[in-house]
Amino acid sequence: MSVLRRAKTWEISESEDSDAETKCDLNRHDSSQTAPVSSTAPEESQSLDHKCKALKQPTIKAEKSGETSSLSPPRRSGRGGTPSPARKRRTQEEIEADRERARERREERERQRAARVREKEERRQEQQRRREAAENLKSLRPENCLKSLTVLIDSALYQQVGCHNLFKTLVVLGWRFGIKNQELPCSITWTRDLPQQGDDGNGLVEEEQVVLVLNLSEFMDIVISVKNMLDSEGEDTRTRSVLSPLLECLNRDAKKVFTLIVIDFQSDNRAEAHRVHLLDETLQAKLGLETVDMEEVLVYLQLCKNISVLFLGGWRGVTDHVCAVTKALSKRPFKLLTERAELPFCVDGSWASGARVERDGSGLMQVWSRQIQQLNRVSPAVASAVTDAYPSPQLLMQAYQSLASEEERRGLLAGLLVKSGGKERRVGPEISARVYRCFTAQNPQLVLD
Repeated sequence: MSVLRRAKTWEISESEDSDAETKCDLNRHDSSQTAPVSSTAPEESQSLDHKCKALKQPTIKAEKSGETSSLSPPRRSGRGGTPSPARKRRTQEEIEADRERARERREERERQRAARVREKEERRQEQQRRREAAENLKSLRPENCLKSLTVLIDSALYQQVGCHNLFKTLVVLGWRFGIKNQELPCSITWTRDLPQQGDDGNGLVEEEQVVLVLNLSEFMDIVISVKNMLDSEGEDTRTRSVLSPLLECLNRDAKKVFTLIVIDFQSDNRAEAHRVHLLDETLQAKLGLETVDMEEVLVYLQLCKNISVLFLGGWRGVTDHVCAVTKALSKRPFKLLTERAELPFCVDGSWASGARVERDGSGLMQVWSRQIQQLNRVSPAVASAVTDAYPSPQLLMQAYQSLASEEERRGLLAGLLVKSGGKERRVGPEISARVYRCFTAQNPQLVLD
């Protein structure tokens, strides 16, 4: 009977257990087939089973001299064990580098966030500027600008008989007006509201136009004062006429534009020339002034002082003049805005009927085509047919010179095909003759069509 000796130091892994089990099974199978039948067979089989069980047992640790076998894995001893390479402690430099990278990423996110906020604020401000520009442009239109004008009438005019016609007209039109003591008596001025100016968001500006309503006697005093001034070579005569405060106002503000309206309440239905003639007769009879003196005074007021003089029949004419000036003032801001360019009649753009010619000559064909299209009833298709046949004006002139008769020259272009909208037609004798007259006529006053 064989004796199984235990090994001193053995550790068998799971793979080795499986291999041992396989070998034990094979040995058992072989022994059952080849071993002879004897009385000792059961004991040998028991010894094999005992070996297999011994191999299937867990890892056996030898306790000899208190050491662990070299085949066994390292013992785990809690926190005091040897750390793995993956959990190796980082150095202080690596920690600082990680912190620096985290700080840079955080600062980059903050910069991006600030950039987005700044872009959003810039877009909001740009939209606000566009909205304000659109509202400003809308307010400068005549129909809207008329609502911001106020007609200021001197209180002295309110007491005159026919002034109610002016007030009634302003009420019907829906225009703003007011009664105020003006610097110049019997004057009419205009003011405009400017919402974009002023500390309180609402500004007020005075217009340059000033209308002064006078009667015949007051105007004769002005004529006498101007005549005395001219005779005394510009010396101050200390007269008490309306001219003195008028000239003082002009000295303070030279941009003011004055209009003197002289009304004759007794001649509403008379013509202006007749009223001037009547005024001349009055001045000649009472003051001894000739017509030449009257014209000299008017020229001096117009050229030297920028003062216009109108002779009207009454308040009906004054009302019409005030309405005309108010409408002109309402159109003025929009005209100044549109005429801000140096040459407003020369506008850039494809619709300006211009063609650009480069230094290499590209664009000359387009100029030649546009030149033919300037004629009446010459479409782009007709012009294209002519320019395709004769790419330059010189070639067309040479073709005209090569023909002998006048009739052949007039009909040179009549047979050219014009393709338009999938259809074909001829240029025709009428357009051909008109083009011929345009390039060969010697009379600058000749009507081509």
